[in-house]
Amino acid sequence: MIIPVLVNVGLAMLLVLSSLGDAHADDLKVFSTPTMKSTLAELAPRFEWLTGHRLVATYDNAATLKRRIEADEPFDIAILLPTQVDDLIQTGKIVSSTRVDVAKAAVGMAMRADQPAPDIGTVDAFTRALTSVRSLSWSPESASGAYLVGLLGRLGIMDTVKAHLVPVPGGDVVAAVAGGQADATVITVPNIVDVPGVRLVGLLPRELQHDTVYTAGIATHTADPRGAKALIDFLQSAEATAVLRKKGLDQPTP
Repeated sequence: MIIPVLVNVGLAMLLVLSSLGDAHADDLKVFSTPTMKSTLAELAPRFEWLTGHRLVATYDNAATLKRRIEADEPFDIAILLPTQVDDLIQTGKIVSSTRVDVAKAAVGMAMRADQPAPDIGTVDAFTRALTSVRSLSWSPESASGAYLVGLLGRLGIMDTVKAHLVPVPGGDVVAAVAGGQADATVITVPNIVDVPGVRLVGLLPRELQHDTVYTAGIATHTADPRGAKALIDFLQSAEATAVLRKKGLDQPTP
């Protein structure tokens, strides 16, 4: 009969196309700060469908990833802080012409979802909120941890809050809040959204606000520079911008 033959031919063609896709699909190893995790997770299926490249992402604080790159651990694309990418360009680990800012994030305050959200709309209100929490998680190695320490000093409350700081090895300060190890933390907004058990209290007051920029660069020794470039281009597309904004990020200001 004709119909079974057509069905069999169709199935055979699908299998051939599927095997061709598998044969040509290449893994792209991405080293990224956790701030981009939710965004990359949502964009990955679409990018793979468009290009055939599968993203294999490693998330850690930027300082740790930089050390791993300096120790010659293989990668294709890094998304770190601008100064770290610049350092890796200077040491020959990243190609200078591929450097591009791909996202920026504002800083917010997170608390356990079962805690009442304090007013942080003004500098005075935010200062009172920090001094009233019983514990505040922070990461000694991360950029957000350095920012928090500087902020406490700037507000003149380091001596008051110091005893309530909870250092978090590995840097997942929001997970520490969700798990009950701390009542609150201050970190870039994308690290707060979509985390179960945690609420975004709000953005820090404008006078204290600091946008963190995230910069991408392609490894000097990548086996697939075209695939890596395709990812960086995709991260600057309108489609990616919509996802960035949903996750609390935005495109950097030129």
